Amino acid sequence: SFGKVCIVQKRDTEKMYAMKYMNKQQCIERDEVRNVFRELEILQEIEHVFLVNLWYSFQDEEDMFMVVDLLLGGDLRYHLQQNVQFTEETVKLYICEMASALDYLRSQHIIHRDVKPDNILLDEQGHAHLTDFNIATIVRDGERATALAGTKPYMAPEIFHSFLNGGTGYSFEVDWWSLGVMAYELLRGWRPYDIHSNSPVESLVQLFSTVSVQYTTGWSKDMVALLRKLLTVNPEHRFSSLANIQTSSYLSNVDWDEICEKKVEPGFVPNKGRLHCDPTFELEEMILESRPLHKKKKRLAKNKSRDNSKDSSQSVSDSW
Repeated sequence: SFGKVCIVQKRDTEKMYAMKYMNKQQCIERDEVRNVFRELEILQEIEHVFLVNLWYSFQDEEDMFMVVDLLLGGDLRYHLQQNVQFTEETVKLYICEMASALDYLRSQHIIHRDVKPDNILLDEQGHAHLTDFNIATIVRDGERATALAGTKPYMAPEIFHSFLNGGTGYSFEVDWWSLGVMAYELLRGWRPYDIHSNSPVESLVQLFSTVSVQYTTGWSKDMVALLRKLLTVNPEHRFSSLANIQTSSYLSNVDWDEICEKKVEPGFVPNKGRLHCDPTFELEEMILESRPLHKKKKRLAKNKSRDNSKDSSQSVSDSW
């Protein structure tokens, strides 16, 4: 919520990256230090073709920096807001690519907990990559997560149930529910349940037991069957692994090696001549930001010389 992102180039290789940077003082003030370090810890240990991978991390007096893959195709939320009509074939590929990523995360004992269109970035060819591990958690040896974490409209029923009634908590299945919600939203333009950030948890537990998801007749029966298995309220019966997904008749013709090698052509390719984000944020950085990044070097040098002069004057007064 307080991090910023810019495009950077590594001098020796001339390769372009995205660089996320966060003000350390704001991290402390907002009690986000633990989350930032957990995200960094997770990113340092993982690498996958359908994730936004970490390359470098470092810090200076003011900020902490993470240098990651640069994906210029925009996020799926942006494209939804631009009224892009995603075809079944396009969404099918996103499901496959995200299933591959989530299965990998499961093998690394990681629950992402925030799978949603905002956190799926497209590369210039249109392939999907999962980003933002800010609220991800690591569970090992049968452990269960218990925190109420995520974005409410995409959170699985067992997260609310666990928070309200205690019990055994939840595990990797929650990410696959979120994938189902996202796939439904991409196809239909709205989500399967009318849930908002201010919806009370009590009413949501009730909602999942009383409201059934409406599927449109225009979708293929096999796609509906797959969505039903992702949007199964009981996590024990939900598709929640690549092996599960591969049993779906809808995906029976998928060559998974080709998927992982990005050889399957996406149905939607972002327009290369356009900026796939809201330029307002860039303008705010240039106009409103009191400590812009491009002036950092000069500012830190100035601060250092001020501190040095303070130290020398202090040592003079000490000697007297």
